[in-house]
Amino acid sequence: MTAHLQPTGSAYFISPETATTESHTLSVLVDNEPGVLARVIGLFSGRGYNIESLTVSETEHQAHLSRITVVTRGTPAVLEQIKAQLERIVPVHRVVDLTVRARDLGQERPIEREVALLKVAGSGETRAETLRLADAFHAKVVDATIEHFIFEITGKSSKIDQFIAIIKPLGLIEVCRTGIAAMNRGPQGM
Repeated sequence: MTAHLQPTGSAYFISPETATTESHTLSVLVDNEPGVLARVIGLFSGRGYNIESLTVSETEHQAHLSRITVVTRGTPAVLEQIKAQLERIVPVHRVVDLTVRARDLGQERPIEREVALLKVAGSGETRAETLRLADAFHAKVVDATIEHFIFEITGKSSKIDQFIAIIKPLGLIEVCRTGIAAMNRGPQGM
């Protein structure tokens, strides 16, 4: 077996050499009922697909609908298979590949945002530098004592990654991230 055909833990490790993996953001509209999230996630884990980010929340209270936003990575064939399998799950109403839709609209990516809370220890000179950096990144102080800060930052995942990397040597204690929420530009809905 050649190196590119070695099993990776995924059930779909054999793919053409020319197929490259890419990250896609999927939006899945589902019934808001017990067990639906477990069934959707079970589809991913049962077939060896990885989830890079996952968010879910009720979006239409009267209709009892929730929106699951999943960021996953795969070849175009695997991504098509994921969408087809998601559409077959009974409580799933709609699956939209926001990445493909953005490209169809002439945009590189959908609008993607994430929220993170960061706890940073600090005093004296370090404390002042931490506040300056937080201001530069538009991070909001949501809690502060003489020993630490908790910052809230919203933006693209890359912005949050950069802020974490810069704050880490100044006394980063803990990070909590929400995962990506995404939507396409334009007047049409999901």
